[in-house]
Amino acid sequence: MSVGESKGGAPTEVLVVLPTFNERLNLEKVVAGVRRLGHDVLIVDDASPDKTGELADSLAAADSGIRVLHRPRKLGLGSAYEDAFRLGLSGGSNLFVEMDADGSHLPGNLDAIVSAARACGGLAIGSRYIRGGEVVGWPFHRYLLSWAANVYCRLLLWLPTHDCTSGYRCYTRDLLTHIQLDDVVSQGYSFQIEMVYRARKLGYRVVETPIRFEDRVAGASKVSQGEVRRALLTVLRLSVRRWTRSK
Repeated sequence: MSVGESKGGAPTEVLVVLPTFNERLNLEKVVAGVRRLGHDVLIVDDASPDKTGELADSLAAADSGIRVLHRPRKLGLGSAYEDAFRLGLSGGSNLFVEMDADGSHLPGNLDAIVSAARACGGLAIGSRYIRGGEVVGWPFHRYLLSWAANVYCRLLLWLPTHDCTSGYRCYTRDLLTHIQLDDVVSQGYSFQIEMVYRARKLGYRVVETPIRFEDRVAGASKVSQGEVRRALLTVLRLSVRRWTRSK
């Protein structure tokens, strides 16, 4: 691929994608948790200054179920997933998991999300905001911001999904084949919202399964105020587009 270099063996049915930027302190534990479940891992590193990419390469050298995609600079969460999905689709994977590399997404919830995606044939979301889901370690203002952002998405886009912003989810191959990744406009964290919107617009089922979300132990959050503002504007643009095209 022109964006970087991939190392490791070919993916199997389930491909877990871990975008990284300065996640050296967390990566090894997260990868180990996923590999214990028997799923393949694709690490997408955006030239992390803390040498996360070097650690990823060492993990891949020791385990053929781990691959690494190196990108030349920080290009955005959405584009990281798009590049990974294209690579996985060409390699024959059938189920594609988004998962944070900071330890906030517990491997113990992974198989339930994968099973839900396989059963529904579309998109399964690990949800913090349905019965059985929970958030641990966040201050109240951060929880309130996340909850309010999801209410905003549901109202403007008429989405019944409770956790549109969750980054722990699984797509089927059929959905990604039809979703037209080249047409996705979001490159940051609004990518999660837009993908839910597009999946429902195409008529695919979107289901939610409860997860326990734990705030990261090491490192700093990558979500800036600028990212939040851009996400809210993206939702507004999608809403306007939906409204004008329905007339």
